[in-house]
Amino acid sequence: MSKRFWRRFLRVIGVIVLLFGLLFAYLAWVSKINPPTITDLSASQLRRQLADTGLYTIKNSWFRKSNSGLYEMYVEGAPYERGTINGKLSEELVKKQEDYFSEQINKMIPSKSYLHFLKYFIGWFNRDLPKHVTDEYKQEIYGVSQSASDGYTYIGTKYSRILNYHSAHDIGHALQNMMLVGCTSFGTWGNASQDSTMIIGRNFDFWVGDDFAKNKIVEFVNPSTGYKFMSVTWGGFIGVVSGMNEKGLTVTINAAKSSIPSGSATPVSLVAREIVQYAKNIKEAIAIAQKRKMFVSESFLVGSAIDNKAVVIEKTPDSLSIYDPNKNEPRLSGGQVLCTNHFQSNNFWNSEPNVEQRENSASVYRYQRLTQLLQHNGLNTVQKTINILRDYKGVNNADIGLGNEKAVNQFIAHHAIVFEPQKLRVWISTSPWQMGQFVCYDLNKVFALKGMKNNREIYEADLNIKADSFIYTPEFKRFEQFRANRQLAMDGGQVIPDSLVAENPNYYNSYVTAGDYYFKKRSIKKPCLIIRRL
Repeated sequence: MSKRFWRRFLRVIGVIVLLFGLLFAYLAWVSKINPPTITDLSASQLRRQLADTGLYTIKNSWFRKSNSGLYEMYVEGAPYERGTINGKLSEELVKKQEDYFSEQINKMIPSKSYLHFLKYFIGWFNRDLPKHVTDEYKQEIYGVSQSASDGYTYIGTKYSRILNYHSAHDIGHALQNMMLVGCTSFGTWGNASQDSTMIIGRNFDFWVGDDFAKNKIVEFVNPSTGYKFMSVTWGGFIGVVSGMNEKGLTVTINAAKSSIPSGSATPVSLVAREIVQYAKNIKEAIAIAQKRKMFVSESFLVGSAIDNKAVVIEKTPDSLSIYDPNKNEPRLSGGQVLCTNHFQSNNFWNSEPNVEQRENSASVYRYQRLTQLLQHNGLNTVQKTINILRDYKGVNNADIGLGNEKAVNQFIAHHAIVFEPQKLRVWISTSPWQMGQFVCYDLNKVFALKGMKNNREIYEADLNIKADSFIYTPEFKRFEQFRANRQLAMDGGQVIPDSLVAENPNYYNSYVTAGDYYFKKRSIKKPCLIIRRL
């Protein structure tokens, strides 16, 4: 009887192991992504040249590091060619960025078995991703991927990894609502701007570790089809999160509350890329957004020099709506539009995910603070726009602590950016976050260069906006120490928890982190004391 039982038991175990083996084999099979067919591979033979100290070139394309700390890159050509040139010019940054991304994911998900499972799950989830990416962008991504690291083959091929990274933003906030993204954007024009021209500002509060934001690239693209455009990006990424084209059409993205999706679709950044490359006005931008299926909900703030206004395109996986403040709220003086992380159009205002987002996130509070700042500042200017993007106070100037997600400035921004679409000017922040100098570029001048032979600065020095003096204060130094100690506590290091509170006493997360630390150390009474202080 005992032998019969064990034989049956082993058979059951064998069947289970076989089923799991077949499951993983199936997941590996369906998650395999084949590269696009390229008819002309001659770009693969191109080699970058050191044209001048610190300046790399391939044909007319070039790459350099500005004395501002920003990297600058100009690329041109057909999709595979410009992707290959992009990767070859910025090869070191393509590899570094994947290192930083992988390191942060390992911190967030320390379990190797769960990471292994996640690899197959994401592969299965994104199995149809290539069907939702245009041939043009697949070719460009394939070109960039040739310069990716050889150290991550256990995750996937170079092409499949770089392609999948373009949907990382979407997967993160859709599946786990990780709030890696909590952006703020706004625009003014007409009677709301001092010289009546349009001004659009935004904070891109996308945080995947501090290292991820170190090597920002200001990219200028002259594609073989569509309009010339600029965007702020990073190594290996061809999508757009903040960009403007030669027609003065701007696009920025703000994450919204999403339900759990059933499968992949077009990544948000590639929808924004298509808009900035192929739309010259708001009507054309809406048409592009309308035809692309997405698997997360997103707001696209689109400004247009031709239309002399800005609107918010609100898109869910199932439908699309337009929030036009001139139509929705005619009581507003002049022209202005505000956008945080909830939908504003009548169609989506009372949707279940949007109601949950308004009630349970910092989006509405941040919107209220943004509204206050615009009202108190009077007619808007570029300097005032930057001042707003740097604001770290709460409603009515309340001290809510530094780094609070209720603030416009959460001290996590990958970058902040300001556009003047009619003048084709753009200002981009330098470290730390949006508190450093804002560097100005004139798109007309940059695209008129037609190559670069000598390494030189291309920004408009007389239009740069100086760094915020707050970064030189003792309060800011204490905040930097707080961030370092908080990260150390979260990583399991040794800290003095009470110092976290002392360094940032008005931020609720100081108490949460200290309490969690005491709890992990089995000092149960300490968290109770901290809670009572709250």
